[in-house]
Amino acid sequence: MAAPKSKSKAKKAPAAKAKSNQKARLLSTPVEHIDITSFDARPIITAMGKMSFTSRDTARAAGIFNMMLSDQKCSNILTLAGSTSAGGCMQVYVDMVKYGMIDAIVSTGASIVDMDFFEALGFKHYQGSQFVDDRDLRANYIDRIYDTYIDEEELQHCDKVIGDIADGMKAGPYSSRAFIKEMGRWLKSRKGRKKESLVETCYDMDVPIFCPAFTDSSAGFGLVLHQVRNPKSHITIDSIADFRELTDIKIKAGSTGLMMIGGGVPKNFVQDTVVCAEVLGIEAEMHKYAVQITVADTRDGACSSSTLKEANSWGKVDTAYEQMVFAEASSVIPLIGSDAYHRGAWKKRKARKFAKLFND
Repeated sequence: MAAPKSKSKAKKAPAAKAKSNQKARLLSTPVEHIDITSFDARPIITAMGKMSFTSRDTARAAGIFNMMLSDQKCSNILTLAGSTSAGGCMQVYVDMVKYGMIDAIVSTGASIVDMDFFEALGFKHYQGSQFVDDRDLRANYIDRIYDTYIDEEELQHCDKVIGDIADGMKAGPYSSRAFIKEMGRWLKSRKGRKKESLVETCYDMDVPIFCPAFTDSSAGFGLVLHQVRNPKSHITIDSIADFRELTDIKIKAGSTGLMMIGGGVPKNFVQDTVVCAEVLGIEAEMHKYAVQITVADTRDGACSSSTLKEANSWGKVDTAYEQMVFAEASSVIPLIGSDAYHRGAWKKRKARKFAKLFND
């Protein structure tokens, strides 16, 4: 009488195999990150400066970025929001740190955990389509970012690793910067499968990374797992410590330049350091240079779309050297990055090593 059970198993096997084959087909073409050192964008940036519209804006943004790199008194902060890191730009940001163009980073948790740390574990993002049936993706445990796919099972492994890292830390509050430093240490000690991830490169270069909304990412799931496993002795992420530490960097730096990809919390967070210093009774310079690349509409009063000129009214950004570029960032940041790399102003910059300001 055991035959029906056996038959049932036999019926399920082909369906499971078909599902597995479909998933393999969907996740067959990895996203490749662009290498800004492999091509010289200086001629096209120069030519775009003689054009109009977004081309000229992009060329002016590249010029301001080069001014930031040439100004020996200026410390540079990169902000990341959106999904360019998953879409092929992660190596751009790694190279900006590696070649000494960037001194601190403020990011969404997704860019650092779901995208960079995820790939450091040996996983990949895949080219897909925005026209696919999302029910098929869900059936195969595949997540979609527009036309880019992520294996949800691999992402859940990433969540688990975050929880494991937290389990190994002394209970108490930590800034996101301090926790991300532990992620870098973990990658270093475990020999992460992908070399030169942003997290590990920043760990090596003493470039601090802040994620003021850190738990709004895979990190959140991992930290929930950690707290459930350790109800009486767990870590917490202190976003106020993030604000204080980044303000300490702004005060120490003096003159600063911002390269902002997208908007969101990272954009507002880094701009607010000037106001925070003032609240503390310390006079801090407005950010001297600022570039923002965004597709946000300026008419709805939202923070992500607020222009850099608007930020001047709040005492955050000087208007002498600022440029808004209204473009999808993956289409222009490789050009700006390559132009800066090949012009070479970064070669004369001194490393700030701001991570060493903090004792952890």
